[in-house]
Amino acid sequence: MEQPTLHRLEGISPRAFQHPADRAATAALAQIPGVDQVVRKLTELKYERALRQTYLANAVKIAPQQLPELWTVYERAGDTLDLPVLPDLYTTYFVEGPNALTIGAGRPIMVVSSQFVEMLDPDELWGLFGHELGHVLADHVLYKTTLAILLEFQGVLPFLIRLPYRAVLAVLLEWSRSAELTADRAGALACRDPLAYCRMLMVTAAGVPSSRLDLDAFLLQASEYQEWDSRWDRIMRVLAERRGTHPYAVRRVQQLMEWVHGGDYDRILGGQYPRRGESDLRGDTDKASQYYVDKMWNIYRDASDASQGFRDKVDGWLKRDGETPEPDEPGEAEEPG
Repeated sequence: MEQPTLHRLEGISPRAFQHPADRAATAALAQIPGVDQVVRKLTELKYERALRQTYLANAVKIAPQQLPELWTVYERAGDTLDLPVLPDLYTTYFVEGPNALTIGAGRPIMVVSSQFVEMLDPDELWGLFGHELGHVLADHVLYKTTLAILLEFQGVLPFLIRLPYRAVLAVLLEWSRSAELTADRAGALACRDPLAYCRMLMVTAAGVPSSRLDLDAFLLQASEYQEWDSRWDRIMRVLAERRGTHPYAVRRVQQLMEWVHGGDYDRILGGQYPRRGESDLRGDTDKASQYYVDKMWNIYRDASDASQGFRDKVDGWLKRDGETPEPDEPGEAEEPG
């Protein structure tokens, strides 16, 4: 029996579901030196193309004739978010475990691990596809691709790309965690069931199908994590989370359900949301914007201070028009991390 396509959120703008932290962090990125320089340089050197080849080398493209049951769910996710053009979809085995990503700023592709495909039921998979398409709709893919390149090729990046590596990576990781909260909302909207989406996050955390797990217990766990009152433990959580591209699963569940209970989810399903092309009256004037500008600058400086002398030397090189810096003797240059 063919699954019905639920009503489409016609022309929905990403502003309808954008998390305030994502909105502010994205605005802050534009003010951080080095980020756009690294993005341009990686594009010039065709690292995006190399990353595509890395993921496609052993992947299978999903289509109406290849794993059609997955393609049907994928199309439904695109329909509900009103995306007329979908990225090409692939599946492959991820050594690091169940995961999905969307890369490629010009023409994105989506790659989903086969482990995820096997563990998720159709509604959970619908939410997962909605999450990844939320990244596309919210224009996250350029920075997401840059972050993926830095993580994948950090040991072989050219000399000039390594220069701001630590600082740019640190601010992109901070931004990425905020962007995931926006994509979580898109996933819940796509599958029309926040609890199904929370089950998907639970599967991500556990690595086993949701049929073997208890969602109520996981939601309680998320509440307990949020209410943990040890200041020291909270500080250690922040420091530990800074190393990841995604927030902890329990925090994502808590943030999503807080948004749902706040009423925005129901308002969007009721048709009350901004459309693409409408003027953004708020612009970048959210109260959180300056906070994230300051936060990004502090992260950038902290990541840069350890190699200040080296950076000053290269800054001098870069000011010499048309000159190419000679590498230092072995052992003097900063390692990429």
